[in-house]
Amino acid sequence: MFEKILIANRGEIALRVIRACREMGIRSVAVHSTADADAMHVRMADESVCIGPAPSSESYLNKAAIISACEITGAQAVHPGYGFLSENAAFAQALEEHGIVFIGPRAEHIRIMGDKITAKETAKSLGIPVVPGSDCGVPDVESAHRVAVGMGFPVIIKATAGGGGRGMKVARNAEDLEVAFRTARSEAKAAFGNDEVYIEKYLQKPRHIEVQVFGDGRGGAVHLAERDCSLQRRHQKVFEEAPGPAITPKMRAEIGNICATAMRDLGYIGAGTIEFLYEDGHFYFIEMNTRLQVEHPVTEMIFGVDLVREQIRVAAGLPMSFSQDELEINGHAIEVRINAERLPNFAPCPGKVKVFHAPGGLGVRMDSALYGGYSIPPYYDSLIGKLIVHGRDRPEALARLKRALGELIVDGVDTTVPLFHALLAEPEIQSGDYTIHWLEQWLARQFG
Repeated sequence: MFEKILIANRGEIALRVIRACREMGIRSVAVHSTADADAMHVRMADESVCIGPAPSSESYLNKAAIISACEITGAQAVHPGYGFLSENAAFAQALEEHGIVFIGPRAEHIRIMGDKITAKETAKSLGIPVVPGSDCGVPDVESAHRVAVGMGFPVIIKATAGGGGRGMKVARNAEDLEVAFRTARSEAKAAFGNDEVYIEKYLQKPRHIEVQVFGDGRGGAVHLAERDCSLQRRHQKVFEEAPGPAITPKMRAEIGNICATAMRDLGYIGAGTIEFLYEDGHFYFIEMNTRLQVEHPVTEMIFGVDLVREQIRVAAGLPMSFSQDELEINGHAIEVRINAERLPNFAPCPGKVKVFHAPGGLGVRMDSALYGGYSIPPYYDSLIGKLIVHGRDRPEALARLKRALGELIVDGVDTTVPLFHALLAEPEIQSGDYTIHWLEQWLARQFG
């Protein structure tokens, strides 16, 4: 087992990894920018190293600085968390070349799944159902028109190197296609330095369902059921739950076994998430995230497992501590993402937190790096915490979420907490009858 792990991240996920390390008797190293010198993950780690100024490009994305921090502190492995360098194949490769273990998949698997077209081709070859679409990048408007007419409108144009909803545009008819195509390419070029796009059939009323998988890199792999992440704003998830309210046990077993078998055949190591659009009883692969997800706690809550601990174990060459037969769903869990944002425009709201009080009680978990007196910096993502609840069933989990939201206090900055109070009053949320378009439509009705 490792003696010392460096966490190449910040905020609540860095704190989450530090806690797992402490329980395992492993020393932790926090890296931080100058803006994060007073951050909670820096205070909680056994050691800390400043790796650069506030901009993430000069600190949390600075591969050389992170590798130097490993060498200075003697860290044997790096946990990347999510975001930043967590799905950067070049970083994983560089660590390996320096004799440092990357706590995550092999660089080749990150590379394969990081390109949307290659990922789709790989998924098809592994027996995973995919969305109908182009088999490769579409170079021009004329080619886009031929592909779209062939599969039928509406279609969605996506950046091959995309993520976070950037470089994605919908064309509902031939008249929309040229503007959507050129806009998607322009956004992709600006965001990723790569303007290649591809086209898929645009489903009308899908849900966003993702299957949590885990492999040991030696031919063993399991699935840990699914999460429903359909409540999204601008392709960013805000509310996640497990198990999915629309998925039957039979569907769960079928798609879960397909995903686990695929990961077994791939020789995948560590945590991963295979994401689908789900409509009318059918699953359609859209991408695979080769890392820990923001919403991993809901899976941990219903299975009683520690996914970060498992990541560390398999990276150290140990077997998984559970088998597929031992994984049984217990109850229902929901996570809401608390952002420092001002409604109704969701404008980032950095500033000093005067008072922070986390909710507690049975079945309540608050993953956050906030504390009273902490100044939220303006340089990074506005996520400041994740409130996760667990109940014996979905109605109990919803009631527990309402209670916990009422206990949460973040004084000094605006947050998205009022959004969740409002959502819990909606019949569709109470029944679980929603799609990936529901939240955008609801917001449009509420705020115009």
